[in-house]
Amino acid sequence: MNDAAICLLILAAAIVLFVWNRLPVEVVALGSTMALYATGLLTLGQVFGGFGDPVIGFIAGLFVVSAGLDACGLTAWAGRQLIARAGTERRRLLVAIMFLAALMTALIGVTGTTAALLPMVVLLAVRLGRSPSGLAMPLAFAGHAGSLLVLTGTPINILASEAAADAGSRPFGYFEFAAVGAPLTAGVVVIAILAGRRLLPERTPRSLPADLSGHARVLVGQYGLDTLAVGLRVPPGSPSIGKPVTELRRRGDDGPLVIGAAGQGAPRGDEPLREDDVIAVHGGTAAIDRFAELHRLERVPDGVTPQLEQLVLNRRVGAAELVLGPRSALVGDTAYPGMTTDSGELVILAIQRQGHELGPQREVLAAGDAVLVQGTWAAMERQLDPAEGVLIVDNPATMRRQAVPFGRDALPAVLIVTAMVVLLATGLVPPAIAAVLAAGAMVLTKVLTMDQAYEGISWTPLVVVAAMYPMSTAMAQSGAADQLAAIVVYVFGGSGLLLLLGLFLLTAVLGQVISNTATALIVIPVAVAAAAEVGVSVLPVMMCVAIAAAGAFLTPIATAANLMVQQPGGYRFTDYGRFGLPMIIWFLVIAVGLVPLIWRL
Repeated sequence: MNDAAICLLILAAAIVLFVWNRLPVEVVALGSTMALYATGLLTLGQVFGGFGDPVIGFIAGLFVVSAGLDACGLTAWAGRQLIARAGTERRRLLVAIMFLAALMTALIGVTGTTAALLPMVVLLAVRLGRSPSGLAMPLAFAGHAGSLLVLTGTPINILASEAAADAGSRPFGYFEFAAVGAPLTAGVVVIAILAGRRLLPERTPRSLPADLSGHARVLVGQYGLDTLAVGLRVPPGSPSIGKPVTELRRRGDDGPLVIGAAGQGAPRGDEPLREDDVIAVHGGTAAIDRFAELHRLERVPDGVTPQLEQLVLNRRVGAAELVLGPRSALVGDTAYPGMTTDSGELVILAIQRQGHELGPQREVLAAGDAVLVQGTWAAMERQLDPAEGVLIVDNPATMRRQAVPFGRDALPAVLIVTAMVVLLATGLVPPAIAAVLAAGAMVLTKVLTMDQAYEGISWTPLVVVAAMYPMSTAMAQSGAADQLAAIVVYVFGGSGLLLLLGLFLLTAVLGQVISNTATALIVIPVAVAAAAEVGVSVLPVMMCVAIAAAGAFLTPIATAANLMVQQPGGYRFTDYGRFGLPMIIWFLVIAVGLVPLIWRL
């Protein structure tokens, strides 16, 4: 058996395993690489060469940048703003959601966009009395189209651009993909508007994501802070003027809990107190009176309820509910509102037992107790440890994205992304350098911690791309790509247009059952060889492959975004094919009809 036959046999086995879907895709991709080494088709350096390719650094950097935009609340804020302005009319709402998804995908990828917008889209549908199935799948499909708006919309675009350059042509420009991405996006939106009602089911999903947009109000009411807290005004001449509220928080066992201070409708945070600021305190009447006398403060007659929500949750501090498990290390400890953790970074706001507020006195914690703690967002991320037998009711990171208003602390992230886009668009530095610089800047400006940066990287596509690179190399070296290209040319090689049709069908079929990134890595060497044999430019051929790979509409397993919307939308396997078929036909029209007009064959 010659090298080409061995390579094709390994490729066929990998595709079968991908379709079987019982093994992790990383295992299949790495296993195929090991098989190529075992059969002598690749050297050791070639086997692991994909992990050192610049595209891996580029993709990893983009994941970190995406995590930064998400962590600072920009993606959730953008979603809330656009959806709020779209109103409740179905068509306007659908257009707003889909165009927002497409634009966000161009910056942070379809997986990140779907993850950021899906909870809001589903909750919005429920609030309006509609089935989430009418919005969730259009959200993901618009993201697929939006991935072709710019070079960095998907790793596939980068692979196609590099392949074109390696084949002796040139790489695609940063915004060059928009020539096909814009009509693709517009067409997907039009199809969803005209045919969505007929093609999408009306189902109620089994579970819905939590709505944390009004979480501050929920916490204030749940723990009785609106009835227990007292407002103290800072009058002229008070010794508290000029001091941060944290200085007033020092208390003994008989002192009140200082929740925070607000002035001119905004939380004061660490800023010095000013005249007429209102300080929210919680505790016994005698303790509050002593505190007010000590700091020369005056009671607010109409209460402090309006300020409580913004004091409990704001851009600087957040709150989290902890429920003690039966084997928690905290069971048996003594605690009280106002008590801080050993690190001093978190303070207890309230304790409940069986739904009843325990008050300001000391209590011995028992299994099942609910404890409301407050601290900076960074402190909560460091201190809250589920390993101690404590259940964190709502994830602080998710709460921060949904409940906290977007503010100036997101400015560094916006500037970093803008600088990265400028570097990519102008070509001043290689793409991998631009992405890694942007990722590093996210950490240096404290938009992300180092741990958050690592968590933001989706390792599966990185491993699959790196592990499938050797397959592309083996196909080119062994002659397998030439043989497959010869078959494609034989069947579809009557003209350049027929070649584009054949490559689109090959890519689109494979892309429905295996990762579209893996599909691109398999088809790209075949497409390059076919273009050379027919004598056409490699640029339209690579663009056609990129479009076909993005058209992963017909199955839920085609992409992570498709899979993410399945449960919230209540979709069945066949729903994807019904709604996705007109989409992929539109992609075929653009790939075969428009592409040759822009990039001459």
